[in-house]
Amino acid sequence: MNNKELVLKAAGELFGDKDPSAVDRWVAADYRQHSSLAADGPEALRGLVASLPSDFRYELARVIADGDLVALHGIYHGFAPEPLVAFDLFRVADGKLAEHWDALTPVVSETASGRSQTDGPQAPSSADTEQSRALVAEFAQRVLQDADYSVLTDYISTETYLQHNPEAADGLDGFGAAAGKWAAEGKNLVYKTVHQVVAEGDLVLLQSEGEFGEPVAYWDLFRVQDGKIVEHWDVIAPIPASLPHSNGLF
Repeated sequence: MNNKELVLKAAGELFGDKDPSAVDRWVAADYRQHSSLAADGPEALRGLVASLPSDFRYELARVIADGDLVALHGIYHGFAPEPLVAFDLFRVADGKLAEHWDALTPVVSETASGRSQTDGPQAPSSADTEQSRALVAEFAQRVLQDADYSVLTDYISTETYLQHNPEAADGLDGFGAAAGKWAAEGKNLVYKTVHQVVAEGDLVLLQSEGEFGEPVAYWDLFRVQDGKIVEHWDVIAPIPASLPHSNGLF
């Protein structure tokens, strides 16, 4: 069983079957938690699974595997009053879930692009993973961190740029209009640190730390085609003042 299969199996038993005993089968004794929703260790995860309501379900959109890291993108139903779009990132070690990060945001029913926050291609393509990773990592440095928008078209397609952020329409003009609106609201896109770059085929996930009117975690998923970024999904989650553990959000 590869790491992708392992994480899907474990998540299916934990959050599909809602089986607390799955913790014994799939979770390491030193399980390290970074989520703002759970305390550290396997027993806290066991308690979380045991407390899930009867109407809870998870809807998987896509999965990306990169070495010992596996990222899930999907929607949690029944975890809160409204459905939540989520990125979950797991580190696998010795056949067990060893570490977990996540970010969640409410589902928005009407978006600027008409696209949902999770629709689009589900599986990574057979594109060269390292080429995709290199392109997005360089984009993250030059555009997101250094804020050099003069090179934007070096990385993002001017012909096809499909947007899943609820407030941004498709295309570079759609992104520009949304960025202008956010700036007028005092919410400039400030990326300070990229903590994780997870890539498989044409899909690359960035986990970053920055500000968006307040301290936030940025989770950006990009699809690469013909050497340019052609699609984008994201979750922007405020960084809470305190966490139920001492591991930090990143």
